[in-house]
Amino acid sequence: MFTKETYVSRRNRLKKQVGSGLIVLLGNEQSSMNYKDNWYHFRQDSTFLYFFGIDRAGLVAVLDVEDDTEIIFGDELTPDDIVWMGPQKSIREQASEIGVGVTKPISTLDSYFQDALAKKREIHFLPPYRPENLLKLSSWLQTSPASIKSIVSVPLIKAVVAQRSIKTPEEVVEIEKGINTTGEMLKTAALLARAGMTEAELAGQLQAIAIKDGGDLAFPTILTVNGQILHNHYSSAQLQAGQLVLVDCGAASSMHYSGDMTRTFPVNERFSNQQKEMYEVMMTAYEQAVAMLKPGVRYKDVHLQACASLVDGLKQFGLMKGDTQEAVSQGAHALFFPCGLGHMLGLDTHDMEDLGEEYVGYAEDQQKSNQFGLKSLRLARALEPGFVLTVEPGLYFNPDLIDLWAGEKMHADFINYDKVANYKDFGGIRIEEDFLITPEGSRLLGNPVPRNMEEFRSSAG
Repeated sequence: MFTKETYVSRRNRLKKQVGSGLIVLLGNEQSSMNYKDNWYHFRQDSTFLYFFGIDRAGLVAVLDVEDDTEIIFGDELTPDDIVWMGPQKSIREQASEIGVGVTKPISTLDSYFQDALAKKREIHFLPPYRPENLLKLSSWLQTSPASIKSIVSVPLIKAVVAQRSIKTPEEVVEIEKGINTTGEMLKTAALLARAGMTEAELAGQLQAIAIKDGGDLAFPTILTVNGQILHNHYSSAQLQAGQLVLVDCGAASSMHYSGDMTRTFPVNERFSNQQKEMYEVMMTAYEQAVAMLKPGVRYKDVHLQACASLVDGLKQFGLMKGDTQEAVSQGAHALFFPCGLGHMLGLDTHDMEDLGEEYVGYAEDQQKSNQFGLKSLRLARALEPGFVLTVEPGLYFNPDLIDLWAGEKMHADFINYDKVANYKDFGGIRIEEDFLITPEGSRLLGNPVPRNMEEFRSSAG
């Protein structure tokens, strides 16, 4: 946990930004897998962690802005709980450690909200992403579950986003812990990968690294020889010589701050000429994107520059043609890069995505595009000092998508489908690294991780 003063300061700023009413922040419950007491690994809500730091299930916090009071609602352990779980700090003790002086049982929440509704108090809450929290809010606020989405508090969303977007030095330290562990996962993958082993076998080795220092996986590892499928998790597929392995993984620190990095390498440790050519095209796009990172630059413009760089590179090998900027404007490049360049990173891998991309990644004067590829850009707004984000260009040769576009002659003025057909078994490649925006520009976070196969081999041997 951070210091008591950190959490008190965060909550005071939140109350000042929201201005009036009750702020309700829900923690998460335990979530059952296949019967009630067989739980998934518990993950606390990230916004609850940000303002309270208590990594415990079944809590609800209410901040009364007018009265300047703070209450944490939750049930203390029963004797049965202690038998099965052992002695733990009380909720009162945990609340005191982060500057909250009042705790009450969960059972008192019904009457608390009844009184608030009777007094016509303004009640602020964030969009619930778990069904149990949706049903709780529906019951407390005496409204249907279907109507909850329409009455979430936009002022609260904006206030939370404003705080969580700017990472403090203490947060950056935690993020770098996750990133450094992630880097070890990637280097291990490159060292151990060999023909005949399965994707799952290799992914299991990486998970061990993520948890050994008290953290966990930040998200399910993407480890695949079918990198053309963007979020293709590991399977029983065997690695074969000549294939490309794409590893997109992330470790979270013990305080849940995430790393998120990607490397792509050949199973037999040497790129074919075709693989090397495409890798160099991708790396040029990466370098051009990174060079643009500084305060005031819109990340959408960084994304579009990376897209233009990919088009220029593909034109060199006859896969694309025509005017580069026009190809990007019309979305022709999305056959090979059908996603966004990056996203915010922090307590969540896609930081604050539960609050809505339109608030996290876009300014009020920006609208998300409906264009294939560009519509998947999670971050478009102007960069600010304190932002932590990913840069992750790639090239993806999805044979099903290629056949679909070729059959419909989509963007035929820009795509040489005869040449593209020779890449239908290529797979996909991606590189991803994490950056802090500084007043002067940007800083690569974490210990350096080799970016190409020659460096991987030298680091391993």
